[in-house]
Amino acid sequence: MKLSQARLMIAMSCLVAVATWTTAGFNNGGGNNVGGVSIDPAGVVRSATVQENQELLNLLRNEVTAPAGDLATATDLRMVSLAGLQDAITSVRQSGARLPAEIRYLAGLTSIEYVLVDKENNDLVLAGPAEPWTLSDTGSIVGKDSGAAILRLEDLVVALRNVENARDQSISCSIEPTAEGRQRLNAFLSRMKLRPGQNPAAFEAGMKQAFGAQQIRLTGIPATSRYACTLVAADYQMKRLAMALEDSPVKGMPSYLQLSRNASHAGNQNPRWWMECNYDSLTRNEAGTVWKLTGQGVKTLTEQDAIEADGRVTESQSKDKLAEKWATNMTERFEELAKQMPIFGDLQNLMDLTVASTLIVQEQLENRSGLDLAVLRDQDALAPIAFDAPQTIEPECSFIKGRSGWVVTASGGVSVNAFQVVHDQKVDTNLSDKIASTRSSSWWWNK
Repeated sequence: MKLSQARLMIAMSCLVAVATWTTAGFNNGGGNNVGGVSIDPAGVVRSATVQENQELLNLLRNEVTAPAGDLATATDLRMVSLAGLQDAITSVRQSGARLPAEIRYLAGLTSIEYVLVDKENNDLVLAGPAEPWTLSDTGSIVGKDSGAAILRLEDLVVALRNVENARDQSISCSIEPTAEGRQRLNAFLSRMKLRPGQNPAAFEAGMKQAFGAQQIRLTGIPATSRYACTLVAADYQMKRLAMALEDSPVKGMPSYLQLSRNASHAGNQNPRWWMECNYDSLTRNEAGTVWKLTGQGVKTLTEQDAIEADGRVTESQSKDKLAEKWATNMTERFEELAKQMPIFGDLQNLMDLTVASTLIVQEQLENRSGLDLAVLRDQDALAPIAFDAPQTIEPECSFIKGRSGWVVTASGGVSVNAFQVVHDQKVDTNLSDKIASTRSSSWWWNK
């Protein structure tokens, strides 16, 4: 059998940024070892060693202090005053101390369900379920009870500061092979033949060298931010699950390779998967003082790419029912998956924070409430550290035999289409403003 009949899976390395806030911004305690991955100054991503991962966890254990008082108890609805949050940040900054965990982790919020305008107190309030936070074995900050990812102040800051950038070019991440790499791979495969019973993994090194590094492209946000790193990591993990390089932690979610084990595939057709916003609705009351966001926040979609002889990619009109089945399966199990693999929970949180930030700007909620979010926008007060921006990822290979040979190249990305969510908002006459009737002297409180 010619190796040109083989199909090759390329996956990407994981990237999850973890950082610690100081009064001026971040202290990158983990260096460029972030979430199990090392990024060198040239932007090349590789898997971190066991020792590097352990050193990161040891460092974070000293940084992630446990919540106290009411923060140590889960609640269905916690309010976070943005006016109070800014005052708390300013107070810490003036004292010269570092921002405490309750500020960095937004009082333990695990999602945003409400955005509230409090004109009487010149305030905007974010509200949602909250839990005491803890450090997971993978270095993620998660709810102690459910394992859901905790919202981060640093992500809110990036989302709010880049609404206008997103309007111009959208927020997106993609990890793509190059046309030249596809050409080299095709030429390599055309010269090779498999002997009977020979494992194609024998040619893995040659395939990787021919295919070359994949390119990371980010738009709408700083490539050096934790936000950007989370998009890359989520995209990477999605493809690792699809291509059986990562075992699914969720029962009933087989990989695409498993689904297509005995299927027939065209040699120039490749599935592309991507994730984007997926909310049931964004509703508001008639007065425009209460907004409610419902739905899990993320869905997975797929389409077929056609690979031309020169390595260029064009959209194919054909459908891959198994790729669609895998995408639907991941969407249906996303909530459970996000608790087992916190990177997907982090992605959900980015969607929530970006929709909330876009809503604040689009609906001019600062003007309506009388609150100026100057502190959250102040680069001097809260300056995110610049990580070495991820630029390329080396290929990895996985092989499963199908009726027509071996398996697939994969590409795709993440799209945070928050403007569409805000545009599609509807009025709900039953949505009450009583949710905002209680307040506290603290910058956060439970309903």
